[in-house]
Amino acid sequence: MKHSGDHIHLISFDVPFPADYGGVIDVFYKIKALHELGVKIHLHAYHYGRNVAPQLEELCHKVYYYKRKTYKNPFISRVPYIVNSRNDDNLLRNLLYDDHPIIFEGLHTTYHLSDKLLRRRLKIVRMHNIEHHYYAKLEEAEKNFFKKYFFKTESEKLRTYERVLNQAQLIAAISPADFGYFSKKFKSVFYLPVFHSNQHVTIDEKSEPYVLYHGNLAVGENDVAALFLLREIFNDIPDIKLVIAGNNPSSELLNQVQGRDNVELITSVSTARIDELIAKAHINLLPTFQDTGIKLKLINSLYKGKFCVVNSMMVKSTGLEKLCIIKDKPEQMKNEIKKLMKQTFDLNQISQRKALLEDSFCNEKNAALLLSEITKLRT
Repeated sequence: MKHSGDHIHLISFDVPFPADYGGVIDVFYKIKALHELGVKIHLHAYHYGRNVAPQLEELCHKVYYYKRKTYKNPFISRVPYIVNSRNDDNLLRNLLYDDHPIIFEGLHTTYHLSDKLLRRRLKIVRMHNIEHHYYAKLEEAEKNFFKKYFFKTESEKLRTYERVLNQAQLIAAISPADFGYFSKKFKSVFYLPVFHSNQHVTIDEKSEPYVLYHGNLAVGENDVAALFLLREIFNDIPDIKLVIAGNNPSSELLNQVQGRDNVELITSVSTARIDELIAKAHINLLPTFQDTGIKLKLINSLYKGKFCVVNSMMVKSTGLEKLCIIKDKPEQMKNEIKKLMKQTFDLNQISQRKALLEDSFCNEKNAALLLSEITKLRT
């Protein structure tokens, strides 16, 4: 169903192109799906370190850019730094030219959510995480004292600031677990699955004899997971190859990889190269120690990869549990990897993945769901 008369403002915490990391992937493919339904999107993007992207103008009615502010002292305000640094009066002015609904992407973009000038507007907040939980987990994983202290104080500020969501008419949670949390605290919460790059399950029957772990290695959570695999899983299975793929590995991870014949670390990788590695791996191994939001690398691995071995935290309350092999203890993971390396991937599993993924995680269907929720509030 086309929505060619619909105009929507969408405020993004970052320039959502290229769609090469978690949060912007959801934003970019949401924009693309809404555009394909005929929606005219007025995109407002904060930028810091990413270039203006002419490709967005093909999908959007208008595109505005705002420079994210940086403060030498990130502790100066009671407003969380991720919110306070995305504060621009020009954005507010541009929102006031009309009365179209406004989608705020993440708590990050909600600086103007409670502004009196927007009190009559239809405001939707897409929550990518329970942010104070996420920052508390970042604090746990961080070794640098300054960053650790920043994550701790930011988490405390975000916990208090979260009540600003009362000013929104609609909250779109990214996972069933997050829906459970937000629906206990706020009215008009609905579950809007993550948007992503996949249209169909495309699994290559051929595989290469390696196990893959992938992720942005600059993120503490991913660094911890990669080190766990090296120390606890691949410490004594020298005949099975582990490939770790991701950008900006820590010096500790680089040191751990040195001298290991069965471990290959691939850095400076593009999204296309990651997709190729996922497709060729015999096993995609995805532990996490942070059960917040939903991990897009899990979605991609299920759409493109073969055996998918995870721990409970990776799939908890995602609805994807039955598509994965869940092992929590190192010895269990180790034994499962040894067993699976001798097995051929069962093609019957592909139809099971298609049935669940192409229904629940269909971008077009979920864009229509978002528009339907907005329409309900307008009538």
